[in-house]
Amino acid sequence: MSGTRYHSFDAPRDRPAPRFLRGLTLDGESWTREITERTLIVAVKPDCDGCREFVEGDVHPLASLAVVVVSKTGNDDWKSHRRSVFVSPDAFTDLLIHSAPFYVLVDPETARVVCEGSVFSAAQVAEEIAAYEES
Repeated sequence: MSGTRYHSFDAPRDRPAPRFLRGLTLDGESWTREITERTLIVAVKPDCDGCREFVEGDVHPLASLAVVVVSKTGNDDWKSHRRSVFVSPDAFTDLLIHSAPFYVLVDPETARVVCEGSVFSAAQVAEEIAAYEES
């Protein structure tokens, strides 16, 4: 698919973001993350091509951000990959994420979701949020 560019067309919905994300690790341990810096939250699901890069790959285009990967359910296959995946149905509810693959960019200073959209790749997400990172 060289030369093909995918874009998410979801218009950001102005809404508050939680200060904390809570859930479980893939081993069933309790997990809490305070959002203290611009944070990209990526909602993934098993057997999702767009999600794979965020779990297995290098998300170098997003190196300037904290990246947190969440799912509604666990998947034992994710345990051996580079990035941790946290099981957090509450994150989906708190951030108004209806389905995966999806991302939200949270600004902790305003405690708001400032950008959101569908996930195709790390490069696509980085391109879409670039204007929000500069502001």
